[in-house]
Amino acid sequence: MSVLLEYAVPLALGAVLLVLLMGLWNMMRGGDSNRSQKLMRWRVGLQFLAVILIMGTLYFTSQ
Repeated sequence: MSVLLEYAVPLALGAVLLVLLMGLWNMMRGGDSNRSQKLMRWRVGLQFLAVILIMGTLYFTSQ
């Protein structure tokens, strides 16, 4: 189980970074504000998932 979480955490963090950069890029080039808002909402959801995975990893590796 912990091996699966060890691979899932970096993947989730990479997804957060990718969505963050896409949202920032869209805002800097003056793109659609609705798209920026949607990307930032995705970022918040992915950050939540990443925190859950990190806490799960810490819990399962400490036992």
